[in-house]
Amino acid sequence: MKGTVGTVATNGSAGTGAPVPAAVVAVASWLLAVAAVVVFVAARPALDSDQLFFLVDVVGAAVYGTVAGVILARRVHAVPILLAVASIGVGVAAVSYSWTQLALVRPELPVGFLGPLQNTTWIPGTLALFLVVPWLVRDRPADPVIRAGIGLGILTIAWFFWARTFTDIADIRFVGPVVAVGFLTAGHVEWRRRHAPDGERSGTGWLALGSALMTASYIPLAVPDVPWMLTPLLHLATQAFYPVAILAVVLRQRLWGIDLAVGRAALAGSLTAVLVTCYLAVTVAVSLVLPNESVFAQAVAATAVALAVQPVRMWLGRKVHRLVYGDGVDPARAVRILGRHFAGADSPDLLLGELAAGIGTALRLESVEVRRGGDVIARWGTATGPVEEVPVGSGDATLAVTAPPGESLGTRSRRALTELATVVDAGLVVLRSAEDLEDARRRLTEVRLEERRTIRRELHDGLGPSLAGVRLGLQGARNLVATDPDAAAGLVDELLRELDRQVDGVRELSRSLLPPVLDELGLTAALDELVITHARAGFRVDLQSDLPAGVSGPIAWAAYGIASEAIINARRHSGADECTVRVAAEGDLLVLDIVDDGRGLATDARVGVGTQSMRERAREVGGTVGIEPGDPRGVVVRARLPWSES
Repeated sequence: MKGTVGTVATNGSAGTGAPVPAAVVAVASWLLAVAAVVVFVAARPALDSDQLFFLVDVVGAAVYGTVAGVILARRVHAVPILLAVASIGVGVAAVSYSWTQLALVRPELPVGFLGPLQNTTWIPGTLALFLVVPWLVRDRPADPVIRAGIGLGILTIAWFFWARTFTDIADIRFVGPVVAVGFLTAGHVEWRRRHAPDGERSGTGWLALGSALMTASYIPLAVPDVPWMLTPLLHLATQAFYPVAILAVVLRQRLWGIDLAVGRAALAGSLTAVLVTCYLAVTVAVSLVLPNESVFAQAVAATAVALAVQPVRMWLGRKVHRLVYGDGVDPARAVRILGRHFAGADSPDLLLGELAAGIGTALRLESVEVRRGGDVIARWGTATGPVEEVPVGSGDATLAVTAPPGESLGTRSRRALTELATVVDAGLVVLRSAEDLEDARRRLTEVRLEERRTIRRELHDGLGPSLAGVRLGLQGARNLVATDPDAAAGLVDELLRELDRQVDGVRELSRSLLPPVLDELGLTAALDELVITHARAGFRVDLQSDLPAGVSGPIAWAAYGIASEAIINARRHSGADECTVRVAAEGDLLVLDIVDDGRGLATDARVGVGTQSMRERAREVGGTVGIEPGDPRGVVVRARLPWSES
């Protein structure tokens, strides 16, 4: 589906979600975020460090509320419920902070119970995100290790809430257990990524990284004398990234029957928005700590920070696009990758498989298939999602690809596929050429074998028995020499005539293969000699040639072989006493027609070695041969061979 999100209900997941509560959670989270911003703007407070924490809460409410709504609408599970708790909690904390700021400038407004909420409501849901949720992001029943991890996470959250709310325990004491259990949780996810079955690994690298970053963002709370803006900036970056990590696992593994495809453009835009937010936050934070004595100095320093951060933001932006779209985002890089696959193929048969692998790797796809005429001729990866096809060239070939689970191809990926399809088209041309060459070799071998069989048959069935008969006749003549010299002389004369016939037959056979006169005097002279040879056998050939003298070479050899075979066929099978051979040059073609007025083509005629030989000779030089009925009777053999007088 085009756009940001497309859904397909699979695995019996239809109807297992809670669309109404999901909508309530998403809308409530966004309303809290918007209300907090509106009240904050109305308060117009002086800028201080707490406002970065406020920004963290606003972003968390919007992002986690959206993710919770997306998952909860498709499946009721503990993970989206905890995400909803986190989004509502940080939203309430943001509203509490902005309301207290407004109450400072408008004392008549009541604060009441709303004031303390900014320090408490965010704790349960936010800590559960990286202390409990990673243990639950799985599709199998919880084993004892998982249950122990969940219990440890809940106890740690309870400890942090009690210590932060009701005691004066030092920061390092109440943050230490959170950091320890958080890294333990991230380590378990990383262990799953390395040791779990293949189907349970996809996306867990993102989840392990997100859990570790969320944990690390709490370390500054336990370290004295760190820059005040470090903690909120870490929270802002990690809480904007962490929902993407959760979605990566849920969508790529299709957990809980959820088959949801997020557009790559939306994913890239979300990650880029996170980078831009962090960039702006850094710029604002540095502006806050700059000295206020000189406005000019403050402006210069802020500009210097912006110029220093901008290249980093652009570099990270390119990394995000490469992470989402793969190397296909850079056409030159993608072509280099395909070029290595093109050059690395050991044979034309393996070439398309190498190209499919190159495209799949370059564009970060799940599977790539090269199809031709409905048949799969190359495959890389295994398709589990909806297939999208991109035409290759102008023929019937296509590229059938699937995006990784949880993603859908966007405009950028489709455009890259269209551009890379031209390389696949070149691979198809190479494969077709190899197939045509192999087919031509096979046909040529078959024709040559059949010609050898024909020669063997002529020698074995014709010349061999005749020579054996001559030998017997000579034996008989020797026996008659003493008793009947006249009879012996008559028998010798008959044997001489038989030898003459066999000599003519051998000459005819050798000339039909490749007469010497063809190389010496050209095609017209060779055809004249062919006419004389058949005339001796009583078959008249009318030659009409309009060729320059001395035409020889492969085209002339092919034309001679076709004419010789066609005349023999006419002599043996047409029942006619003559045929006509017309040969001429017409433009860049050598036109050869052999026409007889015999009985014509039989209705049950099959393609024999002679017809196959003629067609193969024409195909070898890029020409064609057609056999059709004559008018009003007979057979016409038409050969068209590419030819140039030069």
